[in-house]
Amino acid sequence: QVQLVESGGGLVQPGGSLKLSCAASGSIFSIADMDWYRQAPGKQRELVATITNGDHTNYEDSVKGRFTISRDNAKNTVYLQMNSLKPEDTAVYYCKAHIRTKLHTLGDYWGQGTQVTVSS
Repeated sequence: QVQLVESGGGLVQPGGSLKLSCAASGSIFSIADMDWYRQAPGKQRELVATITNGDHTNYEDSVKGRFTISRDNAKNTVYLQMNSLKPEDTAVYYCKAHIRTKLHTLGDYWGQGTQVTVSS
């Protein structure tokens, strides 16, 4: 069994910063891509950033230059550093990881989500 647990969300003023963390635990053999998604009220969930196990990264256009995704493979953890936050960044943020378990099954696993609210 695999679990992903996010932390680090909260309320921040426009222009502020937050750092999200997502730790994977359980019967993990290896982790490939790790992603951050977000879903704002009334909108579809969208991909924000991706990092491969070779540390290649990709970002959604609206967050380029403001958000940075990183990972610590020893801790099975992915991070999202969010700077220069805007009200339109307000959403529930979810992490997703493509994981091979110790039973060698492959699958995508999701965290429970963490709320980020950008407001003055």
